[in-house]
Amino acid sequence: MAPRGIFITGTDTGVGKSIVAATLARLLRMNGVSVGVMKPVTSGCREEDGELISDDALLLCQAAGVSCSEDVAPYRLREAIAPADAARHDGVRIDFSAIKASFDRLAALHEYVIVEGAGGLMVPLSGGLLVADLARELGLPLLVVARPGLGTINHTVLTCFAAQQMGLQVAGVIVNGMPEQPGLAEQGAAHQIGSLCGAPVLGIWPRRNEIDEMEIVDELSAWLDGQAETSIVLRELGV
Repeated sequence: MAPRGIFITGTDTGVGKSIVAATLARLLRMNGVSVGVMKPVTSGCREEDGELISDDALLLCQAAGVSCSEDVAPYRLREAIAPADAARHDGVRIDFSAIKASFDRLAALHEYVIVEGAGGLMVPLSGGLLVADLARELGLPLLVVARPGLGTINHTVLTCFAAQQMGLQVAGVIVNGMPEQPGLAEQGAAHQIGSLCGAPVLGIWPRRNEIDEMEIVDELSAWLDGQAETSIVLRELGV
């Protein structure tokens, strides 16, 4: 039986993948689901007491209520550049089989596993292999995180089209960071994305202005828990 889970990717870097991944982890935990989390590759890690720390992985673990083991964040890289270049800079080779072994151990411990990718699907990881190849290696459907503003229709449709061409299932799209007073481009983006990308828009999440990321996660997960549509969204994600 294939493990239950989702691979979260974005239309670009900085669209809020970590917030979406952590919020879903927190929501599942609130609803009694044992949820594992994973950030297989993090570039731009900070160093603390001689150890590289993935803040994205820490946020995921805090939201899910789990410890940040080596399996959660197997590749932590110094430079905030493309992971393949960051790995080369650190003298590291990113090994998909090692990531898959970590994922399998997490999947054996939890009912559902949320995996957060690095950047978008076409980001190179190792020897010509892309983030999309890693999602396929793990056998997980995709949840695409998109921004709401001008250009997002093109970015999102391209991401979904590329995924489908590579044989990846796109479970849905989350439009993240919708402002309280959206402009014309933002108002129309979600409808166009839903019509064109071949996957449902599973949520339009509001922009939160809190500085602390965990506070944002708590606010969003509480908001989602109060939405009647949330049970449908979770079903679409295979929970």
